Amino acid sequence: MDYNKLAELLFPQIEKAPEDYEAMYPMRDLPEGAKVTRLGPSPTGFIHLGNLYGAFVDERLAHQSNGIFYLRIEDTDDKRYVDGAVEIIINSLRFFGINFDEGAGLEGDVGSYGDYTQSKRGEIYQCFAKKLVAEGKAYPCFLTEEEIAEIRAGQEAAKVNPGIYGDYAKSRDLSYEEIEENLKAGKAYVLRLKSDGNPDQSEETARRIKVEDAIRGILDMPENFQDVVILKATGIPTYHFAHVVDDHLMRTTHVIRGAEWLPSLPIHVELFEKLGWQPPIYCHTAQLMKLDEEGNKRKLSKRKDPELSLDYYRNQGYHPAAVREYLLTILNSNFEEWRMENPDAPIDDFAFTTEKMSNSGALFDLNKLNDISKDVLLRIPAADLYEFLKNWAEEFKPEIMHIFDDRAYLEKILDLGRNDKKPRKDFIYAQQIIEFISYFFDDLFKVEDEMPAEVPDEDVSAILNAYLAGYDHSDDQSQWFDKIRAIATELGYAAKPKDFKKHPEEYKGHVGHVSTVIRIALMGRAQSPDVWEIQQILGEEKTRARIASYQ
Repeated sequence: MDYNKLAELLFPQIEKAPEDYEAMYPMRDLPEGAKVTRLGPSPTGFIHLGNLYGAFVDERLAHQSNGIFYLRIEDTDDKRYVDGAVEIIINSLRFFGINFDEGAGLEGDVGSYGDYTQSKRGEIYQCFAKKLVAEGKAYPCFLTEEEIAEIRAGQEAAKVNPGIYGDYAKSRDLSYEEIEENLKAGKAYVLRLKSDGNPDQSEETARRIKVEDAIRGILDMPENFQDVVILKATGIPTYHFAHVVDDHLMRTTHVIRGAEWLPSLPIHVELFEKLGWQPPIYCHTAQLMKLDEEGNKRKLSKRKDPELSLDYYRNQGYHPAAVREYLLTILNSNFEEWRMENPDAPIDDFAFTTEKMSNSGALFDLNKLNDISKDVLLRIPAADLYEFLKNWAEEFKPEIMHIFDDRAYLEKILDLGRNDKKPRKDFIYAQQIIEFISYFFDDLFKVEDEMPAEVPDEDVSAILNAYLAGYDHSDDQSQWFDKIRAIATELGYAAKPKDFKKHPEEYKGHVGHVSTVIRIALMGRAQSPDVWEIQQILGEEKTRARIASYQ
């Protein structure tokens, strides 16, 4: 067959040659060893932890090597497209400190290797599809959906591999005249890769491919033998074909993607071979897993696990620095050791490597994220924490914006107990922080805990009255507690907890129960940071009013 003639028949509108696009997208002028990575999300409106997980790898590999990290919107599946999804993707990732050097942007493309949206690159894909047809490496397939369904049913009955290959590829050997006749009859067609794989070989005798994965090492897999679709009937490319063309022309050096793409690797390797290009280095990341209630690992689920969505972390108000820090602990096995040795170093000082990434399931643990968040927030100055909380509240909790009116007051609250020898680690995420400090604001204050069982109602009033009568806001911490101890002993409570423990029959309770009464009247809680320090922040007037209003 004259394949050039067939290529012109199928693509008469394509005038550019592959060489034209090679010239339009030259090799990048970058330092030796610089990596070019990309994130290629589908614009579905759902941006999830897996996207951030992969984007973090992309960003670190590119920026640590003085390379380029770009955003490409892979919207060839128009059924999944959601309006505004690109804005959601960019803003969500930007919130977590993931910034692109080039690619699709909120105000148009940035960079010289666009268009960065696949739906706008149709002529490019068709140009390289035309090249494959002209070289006898792709062909039009006129099988209908009904015929394909019939083939699949027969394959299932025969218990053979499903797909279009070998004898099932009915259009593979059509003559030029037969193809021309089908086109004249208005028959729809897809363009399929004419695979060189042998579908009749067994698993043991099949030719195998070897690919060096930057995370998993050498991957040894059977070659592809499927005549996969590379252009749909609409002329839109499949993911297989589009990403191969784009990664080559955009000069991508490393492709980071999930392990779910491993079965497709032989297809992509064959496409790169047929197009005469060197494939990028693939890095197949481990799937994000969690422990279920029985302690078994399972994949994070969009339906079952709200923490899979990045919206969850933004709504709760996790600080992006905490999420980044946690992701590094599950991305690189040596990160936690590095952090212990460099407790105050910027996270970007850590040398991220694919060699230290797990190739089995990466276990996501929300409790560990919370623990890490406590440490990270402790390192963030109160002034910065104030700004973070204010920005979060503007978007997610505007009804509390009044608490930011007195900046000095709120910064004192945020610093409470954080500069002690053993600093308090009370803060996890914005929603929790606001709840934790709410007692400092009269309109948010509520009594959450009951008075100690050891203190009868009549003693509660007696304790609070005595406390108010002797209260002096200028007392230092020692003088303040001496007065509480005096109130306790006068009312029949042990001056020290250990005295009550030794002789419980001699006392109603101990000084800790008495101080808890004061704590609950002031904060509404049985547990809180140091009461004396809290009073210093509240001020005398508010302290007295809070105690008096409880009775």
